[in-house]
Amino acid sequence: MQRVPVLSPSGKPLMPTKPSRARRWLNLGKAKVVYNDLGIFEIQLVRCPRTTDTQPIAVGIDPGKLYTGVGVQSVKFTLWLAHLQLPFKTVKDRIEQRRMMRRGRRGRRINRKVPYNQRAHRQARFDNRRQCKIPPSIRANRQLELRVIDELSLIYPITNIAYEIIKARGDKGFSPVMVGQKWQLENLAHFAEVEQIEGWQTAQIRQQLRLQKQRHFKGDAIPATHAVDGVALACSVFIRYGVTSTDSMGWQGSVKVQSAPFAVIRRPPVSRRQLHLMVKSVGGVRRKYGGTVTRHGFRKGDLVKSPKGIGYVSGDTEKQVSVSDANWKRLGQIASSKIELIRRSSGLIVTY
Repeated sequence: MQRVPVLSPSGKPLMPTKPSRARRWLNLGKAKVVYNDLGIFEIQLVRCPRTTDTQPIAVGIDPGKLYTGVGVQSVKFTLWLAHLQLPFKTVKDRIEQRRMMRRGRRGRRINRKVPYNQRAHRQARFDNRRQCKIPPSIRANRQLELRVIDELSLIYPITNIAYEIIKARGDKGFSPVMVGQKWQLENLAHFAEVEQIEGWQTAQIRQQLRLQKQRHFKGDAIPATHAVDGVALACSVFIRYGVTSTDSMGWQGSVKVQSAPFAVIRRPPVSRRQLHLMVKSVGGVRRKYGGTVTRHGFRKGDLVKSPKGIGYVSGDTEKQVSVSDANWKRLGQIASSKIELIRRSSGLIVTY
């Protein structure tokens, strides 16, 4: 049975409740519906409850390069699942494009006919060789995970976070993935107690809970690809394999895994503001490119209602606004007067 998150009148997360009880509170005026950026149905009490005691709720995170699985679990209920589509490839391609554009501008700016010491080279303003630098693509992946955990901490009373760690192989003393992992663990410690789980432990818990994982087509946005590992990681807070008696080993503790709402989350693929287009237009003029601002009062990523359906603002022209669906496929270009704003952009696209 699904559970409905509950907030106190001051906004403090309480233990989730049954849907029937939530409906009764809403009908009696004891609670109201509130909105969150993850699209989870949530209510807030109007008056202070008799008790604000909570039980342990764990979040499991299975980080990856292209996808991340997230699961929220209590002892008796699986509360929420998510499949994060990480922006690794997009950020990597855009960084390479930015590097190429900068080298092109530098080549056009510098006059190589004059001696080297007279060329217009910019002097170094700082040391850009500092250690432990996180590549932008890895940082973007971890920041999307943090964005989701930050929102979950406002919905559920999270007490533990189980994070699957990896270990770099080889003789290299520097691994960008390990640096990003260390940075992420430090950030997660601000939300709850963090437990580090290795991959073989996740597989062991998944087998104990009899959870099936799809090992082929890992890009499929279904719970069996990555979210199932998030649930297994969250369950590691409640069950452990260890000594059960003086002469035997076994599983300790209990947890109940159930079906839960499943969300697919990604960032709006909006380009950052750039100086100009790479390719010249007719007449050698380069128009500006990127950014989130439009000429009609909307921002890219805003959820809007249009004659073509409900979608997200993805661009604009002089008189029209481009509206796209959750997969960023254009629904159409519609006159700005026919567009109605539903919700401002939260930096996330969440589909159930």
